[in-house]
Amino acid sequence: MADEVLTESRDHTCFVTLNRPGKRNALNAAMIAQLREAFERVAADSDVRVVVVRANGSAFCAGLDLREMAAQREAGEADLGGLEKVLEDLEACPQPTIAAVQGDAVAGGCELALHCDLRVAADTARFSMPLARIGLAVPVTLTWKLVDSIGAAKTNELLFTGEAIAAETACALGLVNRVVPAEELDSALESLARQITHNAPLSVRAMKAFVRRASGGYRTLPRDDLEEMHRRVRMSADLQEGLAAQRERRLPRFRGE
Repeated sequence: MADEVLTESRDHTCFVTLNRPGKRNALNAAMIAQLREAFERVAADSDVRVVVVRANGSAFCAGLDLREMAAQREAGEADLGGLEKVLEDLEACPQPTIAAVQGDAVAGGCELALHCDLRVAADTARFSMPLARIGLAVPVTLTWKLVDSIGAAKTNELLFTGEAIAAETACALGLVNRVVPAEELDSALESLARQITHNAPLSVRAMKAFVRRASGGYRTLPRDDLEEMHRRVRMSADLQEGLAAQRERRLPRFRGE
């Protein structure tokens, strides 16, 4: 089996590439483990000054693997802990991180891009958080991350409707830093990475830490009651119905229980 996460370093830049294109780079347990290993290695590499997260294939990342999630739900509970840990690892990288989004970034894939410091999107990219369509909820701290990035009203719209938004709209909202023609994504990305790597690495790392501390205040907010609500959603019959509807290619029949 080919590696589902590829890493390559050159010119002080580490490229971490999702490599499950036949499954739209949906994140399964093996892929999550490989991402955690990659981010741990790169965080300790003083030669790396920029980390780029990108993907092979037409989609950036379709979120968690729904088949694996369905199996987890049948065993008792859908576990999102692995994804949350990957996002924490990514955010904790001391180097600046850039997401190169060439196609659909769905749910966990959208969060993966969001947890990078910068996002460069092709004009073919789309972003969506359609978890309510299968009876799931975005984890509490990840919801707050969205609010911190694009505000409460737009977060509500994105989460309540589950509709995909185009790259230009995402840029207008502040979800994306730059949008470029698809055929220019690689060159734009390498130009941005080069611009950062030519700056003083100690200065850049320090300023990243300053910004992260300033924007991380939501982590200290009380949330025990919200975590319990999230647990109830993960255990719900609606989630089981939503996953079954996805497999059977039909509309779900949610009952609110």
